[in-house]
Formats: sequence, C-alpha cells, structure tokens
Amino acid sequence: MASLANKTALITGASRGIGKAIALTLADAGCNLVLAGKTVEPHPRLAGTLLETEQEAQAKGAKTLVHQVDVRFEDEVELMVKEAVRAFGGIDLLINNAGAISLTDLASTSMKKFDLMFGVNVRATYLCAKACLPHLEKSDHAHILSMSPPPSLKPSWLSGHVAYTMSKYGMSMVTLGLSDELKDRGIAVNSLWPRTVIWTAAVNMLLGEDGKAQSRTPEIMADAARAILETPPADFTGRCVLDEEILTERGVTDFDKYLLVPGAEPMLDLYVED
Repeated sequence: MASLANKTALITGASRGIGKAIALTLADAGCNLVLAGKTVEPHPRLAGTLLETEQEAQAKGAKTLVHQVDVRFEDEVELMVKEAVRAFGGIDLLINNAGAISLTDLASTSMKKFDLMFGVNVRATYLCAKACLPHLEKSDHAHILSMSPPPSLKPSWLSGHVAYTMSKYGMSMVTLGLSDELKDRGIAVNSLWPRTVIWTAAVNMLLGEDGKAQSRTPEIMADAARAILETPPADFTGRCVLDEEILTERGVTDFDKYLLVPGAEPMLDLYVED
C-alpha cells in the first residue's frame, strides 16, 4: 500500500452520503481535498452541504477547496480543475461520485430525467476524466474511481429502470475502456459499488425510515475506496468491484461495524446477486 499523504483528491458529490464519507476518510489519510458539488447552502430537502464537509475535513487536518459545480457542463468542470490545480499544484485522485437516479420504467421516465441521468452519470464521468487527464499524467500515483456497478447483460437487471441502469453501466464502460487506454500512462481506472444498500439521501427517498434496518453506513464504501486508492496504480486497474469484495481482499472480516441498525441483515443492493 502507498501513502496518500499530500496527494490531491477531487471528489464530486461531496456534500453528503458516500461522497462525504470518502472525503473524510481521505482527510484521515492526509489528502488535500477538492470538495465539488452543487450544494453549498443548505438544501430544503437534503441534509448536508459542501461547507459542512469542509469543516469536518479541516478538523481532521486536511487542506480543502470547496467548488460549486454542475458536472454536466464543460466550462464549469474545466474551471473546477483549474482552481484545484491552482490551489494544490495538481490532481492525483479523481472520484466520480456525483449521481442522478430515477428508478422508473419506460412510461414514467421523462426525457428530461433521462438526459439528467446521462448527463450527471455518464457524461460527467467522461468529462471529469478528460479535464483531469493532463494533471493525472503528471502524478506518480494517479487513480480515477467511479461509483458504478459491475455490468451485466441480464435483462432482469435493466427491466423497470432501463434509463438509470444504462447510465450506471455507461460509467462502468468508461472505467473498462479508459483503464486500457490509460494503463501505459500510469493511471488506474476502476469502479466501486456497494454489495448491500447504503443509507443515503436517495435510499431514504426510496425506502423511507424502514430502510435503515436494511442498510449499511457510507463508511464501508469510504474504506473500500481508500483501499483501492492506496494501491499502486499498476497493481489495480480495470476492475468493477464491490465494497465487501475489496475489503475482504484486504483482510477485513468484520462488517457488522458498518450496520446502521446493530444485528440487522442488510439488503443486497441493486445489481448484486448473492
């Protein structure tokens, strides 16, 4: 494992949930943090802001930069990267965590929602990688990590939410393609997905308070992300892995500490077969 001390990590969707948990874990690892997202001021329906994440990261000793951005737009992403490099001198780690979700069928999915999911999930993953590429190429420990699942062609994994699944699989296709394209440049490209439901704002909207007993905390994804990002790029690239899988590879055996409700049995996440 390599030290992440003084490496610069750019994290999209860092206001809450998995993005925030990854940011705080990387703060513990000694990273400089570029905290990117849309929510700077309190949101009327969603808890968490970039400034709150920043305060908690700074309390851990991290140097931070908050940048409000809509990752669908090229000019905003390019400005974000420019400001990150100005603040910290480069970018070593790109974490594509920002996401849009609508688990709706064909009849219920508006094209506006379709475009939103493809813009935030697929386009932004590709765009952020493209914008960061010149700086990742200069790093001696370059990683791109996207929150997307192992792809499968089983129709049952798409039925009922084709648009969302295509957008998440699109992120995984970016991972697989860029991992081969960029391997000779020393840049690792991987995807990470939870084996079980993670308690986030999206899960709260989908399952309500009852979902807590079926969920793990975002910290399991953060620990798995850190395990990947600490690995030398040449040793770990082109993989779409589950959080539990990578942590097991690293010797973790106790997953009860990640339960939101002690003693509960977490539910398998979407796109995961037992």
